[in-house]
Amino acid sequence: MFSVATLRVSKKTGLRIVLGLALSYALGGMTSSAMASAQDGSVAVGVNISPATLDPTTNPSEGIRNVTYANIYEGLTAVDEQGAIHPLLAQAWSISPDGLHYTFFLHPGVHFHDGTPLTCATVKFSLDRARSPESLNPQKLVFENIQDVSCSSDMTVLVTLRTAHASFLSELAWADAVIVAPQSASGNAQHPIGTGPFIFKDWKRAESITLEKNQAYWGTPAKLNAVTFRFYTEPLAAANALLDGQLDAYPSFPAPEMAARFEQNSAFVVKQGLAPFKAMLALNNRRKLFAQPLVRQALMYALDRAGITEAMDIPGALVLGSHMSPENPNYTDLSDVYPYNPGKAKALLKQVGVEPGTRLKLVLPPIGYAHTTGELVAAYLEQIGLNVTIVQLEWPAWLAQVFGHHDFDMTIIAHTEPDDIGIYARKDYYFGYNNSSFQALYAAYEAEQDPVKRHTLSVQMQEKLAHDVPNVFLFFVPRTNIARREVKGLWNRLPLPATPMSNVFWGQ
Repeated sequence: MFSVATLRVSKKTGLRIVLGLALSYALGGMTSSAMASAQDGSVAVGVNISPATLDPTTNPSEGIRNVTYANIYEGLTAVDEQGAIHPLLAQAWSISPDGLHYTFFLHPGVHFHDGTPLTCATVKFSLDRARSPESLNPQKLVFENIQDVSCSSDMTVLVTLRTAHASFLSELAWADAVIVAPQSASGNAQHPIGTGPFIFKDWKRAESITLEKNQAYWGTPAKLNAVTFRFYTEPLAAANALLDGQLDAYPSFPAPEMAARFEQNSAFVVKQGLAPFKAMLALNNRRKLFAQPLVRQALMYALDRAGITEAMDIPGALVLGSHMSPENPNYTDLSDVYPYNPGKAKALLKQVGVEPGTRLKLVLPPIGYAHTTGELVAAYLEQIGLNVTIVQLEWPAWLAQVFGHHDFDMTIIAHTEPDDIGIYARKDYYFGYNNSSFQALYAAYEAEQDPVKRHTLSVQMQEKLAHDVPNVFLFFVPRTNIARREVKGLWNRLPLPATPMSNVFWGQ
């Protein structure tokens, strides 16, 4: 078995050698493919995760959101690049003083891609579908807090909540809350139909998805005629696709350590942006072993998280101290609560009777940071006497096994939803954390409207998680965005998983 230090050095050194070979050519201007795209008003965009379905209301995959949200589907509210909430399908709203009653006034003249008009009945269908007992919505608990949805007119929606929930408007801007039509909802997994500025055209499984401009869009029309999202699981292939013109942009490039090579190429612009990226070692708290707080704390002591973050070799990477990322104004850095101390980790395991050689499975999704980090995590845990087997899964299998059936010991995953600390109040969520004290804090947080008091409660929630360790928070990395110099309008800061394309265009 390699030592942790050997693993770190060999991964970094080997990666640099391979990338050096891959990027030693194609330093120049626009390729013929890029020129053709500019002329016909199309853009090819790289995406890390190939979706297995195209319905974000039934599946939590970030890959679905990156392609469909704000392009095909829209919600009542929306967020801008800075994270501020704005009207979208709802042109305005009012909220009762007790925070229980929301009245939404719909934008007139909105139609779905199949011609179905947007009405209150459509919104009621979407919200009722999301909160129904049969709902597969990843954020079902948000919608279960809805007591009633009614229509005072075709353009006016009345929503009554069971308990006040101050995050409701921002959660309505998530992809889980997009509005879908009764006639087409069941087919959205394969042929998505929304109200957005682009229409679904073609899907080549595991390869690409193509969207076309919605010529009848109710709002400001898209500047592009077409967008093709292409999927890459290997950083080397993604880099080559940019260099040879198969791609015009890669908004969240999968290997930020390669960015310097593109910075030296006058054909590209490289920018670093922020997004709510929270990478963690998720623990199945339902397992007898991880139901013990001292065992979870032992894992925190066992992992040199600063070393793991350094091994990512990504400018701007930080050790994560909370289930909030540093761009969030409520973020509190609690990364030093359990400093690296393998001796302390061994002592805690011995204290609770965990035998040396105890076997654990670390289930990994098919994404670069999980593979890189997984080997290091396994090596660190083996140093304190735990025998870790790494199991690699494709995305559909990972989502079904880990997220759906909760069949795992540990996994490495990055949560990318904004302000989603409330998932720790869901006792049935995939990692199974069930703590009444945290649930009470979260209930108080959502019942509070005053931003100062909400901040205080947010810090208390973060402190509770930092000491209780339901999951091991690992690292935050900024987005690395690479695009041809002529491609304008891409979001650099990303407050939620999405790749909005309606304002993207070819310019000088």
